[in-house]
Parts: sequence; structure tokens; C-alpha cells
Amino acid sequence: MKQLEERYACSPSEVMGMNTTQLREHFLIQGIMKEGEVTFTYLHYDRMMVGGVVPSGGPIVLPGYEQLKSAFFLERREMGIINTGGRGVVTADGKDYALDRLDCLYLGKGIKEVTFTSDNKDQHAKYFILSAPAHQAFPATLMTSSQATPAALGAAETSNQRTIYKYIHEDGIKSCQLVMGLTVLQAGSVWNTMPAHTHNRRSEVYLYFDLDPQQRVFHFMGAPAESRHLVMAADEAVVSAPWSIHSGCGTSRYSFIWGMAGENQSFADMDMISMHQLQ
Repeated sequence: MKQLEERYACSPSEVMGMNTTQLREHFLIQGIMKEGEVTFTYLHYDRMMVGGVVPSGGPIVLPGYEQLKSAFFLERREMGIINTGGRGVVTADGKDYALDRLDCLYLGKGIKEVTFTSDNKDQHAKYFILSAPAHQAFPATLMTSSQATPAALGAAETSNQRTIYKYIHEDGIKSCQLVMGLTVLQAGSVWNTMPAHTHNRRSEVYLYFDLDPQQRVFHFMGAPAESRHLVMAADEAVVSAPWSIHSGCGTSRYSFIWGMAGENQSFADMDMISMHQLQ
């Protein structure tokens, strides 16, 4: 079985004293989308796992990992998968699920064999994966981006005109604790989730994508009165502790996947931070 990179949880007082290198080591996850590989990082925030699969040749099999102490990956876990690349197929215990770009697949506890493929060798599927512990088995469910009931938010005047797609949540795909969706910013908009918020009952992960190689996103994190930032490129993820704000501003438009695990699945469970509280 493979070994996992692990990231341990940090307290607000620890983060206050970190320099840029230390912040990136603890919270930034790079190298997620590697052609022909499976990558995973184990987070000691709600025991989430963050991964990516980019099939560039034949099928790629979901491996087991030593740290999970289980016979197979999903023996005691669930998984959400969103495709940010070309069309592909995920096969779960012999059943095929075709995923176009921005489609989402949920796989529940107990599924033993999972493989990933790309339909087009010149336009690989790029599967972003978030996994959390599961106490109950829910059925595998595919939801397309059009079925996610896209919701338009924001305004051009505040540079945050965007469309939100909710996939795994209390009124969508059923899961034990995963919540997952994505946000697409319109041309000319660069801000997401501002004014900022925290949610002390859930940890969160962002994956930024749809960003040109020469462009960057400035991701804001930390306690509201002790904010920090990370400069991020496309296909990089950031870990957000429950006590931390999580907001980004790009040098151009972009998209991002958001995924959470914790005490509840309410999308609206946010502790809002007013602008005058940010420092």
C-alpha cells in the first residue's frame, strides 16, 4: 500500500507566528493534478483527504493507503469527485459513470474498486477528489452541472459576479458529512466570498482552476483580525481551518471547487465577518 503525505491541524496562535514558507507548507497543496498519477494528502482537519487523478494512458486504479488501516480506500470513507478537464469515466464496482467537465460523482462507503479513465488522449479528464470518514453507506450518485441548479450571485459593481453549483449538500446528493460544489466567476469579476466568513463547525478546502498559467489568486486566510495570504496558481488547493476566513481575489477571472466536512451539511452555516472586523 502507498504512503500518504499528512498535514496536522494548526491553532490560530501558531499561524500568527508563521512566515510565508511555513504558511505554504501547512496550508497550500501543490502538485495535485499529475498526468498518469493519483495524488492524495491526508488532513488532520475533520480527517479529510484531498486528491487528484489525471488519466493520460490507460485506466488508473484508486489505491489503498497504509495510514487508513483499511482493506480498501472506501471501507470506512466516502468520496466526492468533480471533473475539471475533458470527458472521462469513473467505474465503481463495475458500474460506469461518465463525467463531462464540471460534473460531480459521489461514491459512498463500502465501494471496493474504483478506476478512472479519460475519453480523449489529447484532453485528459482531471478529477479533483475530496474524501471524509463515513458511518453510513449512501448510493453512488452522478450529478451533472446543469442538474446542480446553478445560482447567480454578486454584481459587476463589486467585481464578484459568479455562478454557484451545489452538488453534495443536505438538499442535493446525500452523504454522511461531505459538502461539495464549485463557483465560476464571470469575465471581469475577481473576488469570491467577500465579506468573509468562518464556520467553526466545518473545515474547508478550495481548489482554484480555470486560471491561465501566468495569472494568480491571492487567497486570504487566518483569524479575521490577523489575516494572512497565500499566492496560488491554477490546480492548487488550500486548506481552511474552521477558525479561518477563506476568500480569494485573482489577477483575472477563475473558478474554484469548495468542499467541506464537519458537524453539519447546511450550506448557509456561516459566521459572517463584517468588513470593519478584518485586519
